Amino acid sequence: MTPLRRFGHLLGTLVASCALILGLSAAAVPASAASTGVKPTVVLVHGAFADASGFNDMITMLGAAGFPVIAPANPLRDVAGDAAYLSSVLDTITGPIILVGHSYGGIVITNAARGHAGVKALVYLGAFAPDQGESALQLADRFPGSKLGEALLARHYPLPNGTKDGVDGYITADRFREVFAADLPAYKTRQMAATQRPGSVTGLSDGSGEPAWKTIPSWYLIPAQDNVIPPAAQRFMAGRAGSKVREINSSHVVMMSHPAAATAVVLSAYAATR
Repeated sequence: MTPLRRFGHLLGTLVASCALILGLSAAAVPASAASTGVKPTVVLVHGAFADASGFNDMITMLGAAGFPVIAPANPLRDVAGDAAYLSSVLDTITGPIILVGHSYGGIVITNAARGHAGVKALVYLGAFAPDQGESALQLADRFPGSKLGEALLARHYPLPNGTKDGVDGYITADRFREVFAADLPAYKTRQMAATQRPGSVTGLSDGSGEPAWKTIPSWYLIPAQDNVIPPAAQRFMAGRAGSKVREINSSHVVMMSHPAAATAVVLSAYAATR
């Protein structure tokens, strides 16, 4: 199957799923609670070792379903600063929002959503959903199975005040596919390894703040072959947050290898919260 035909097949599957999900939801919602017809803006937040282009297929599918979509660049510096940046992005959006995070992006949405009444749902795609005080590295190591630590290397860079080095973490190229995206073609993962945006070790080890999932409903798509965040850790986080959970046989980059499934989770969140 050619890439174009494969994408057409995925889009067709998504449209059918969307019709079923939204049709069932409409039948279950009283007329007094019917949607105003305004679809939420879907905000897609990438994690470390990646950029927003990983959401390209989801952006196309969500756009075809009529959703406004943005995928801002995550600074990947520290939890508080990254969350403040995303919060400033949310300030520019009028109307309801569905906030989607992948990997470290899950920590960012968990913090940035606080204080934003427009955020109606949190969607975690192979992501961290921390409680207060927890960090990405701590959660990745809480259960066995992560290969991130053994493949993570450091790059030091000077800080403006000259008093100490900053440290970025990145995945070594020869381990990138195995750890991050084992179900993508090798040529694609070579490109991803070469263009990866490293995450600050400060950000990966920073403790999270009060979690927004305590007050905002959440959905969770767990990649069962995730070598970055062990699936057991994701099940633990999803259960604690009371998330609606789906599992799929996927690597860590579930939004790339299974964009229709990832998009369907967003549509489920929309159907349940509109």
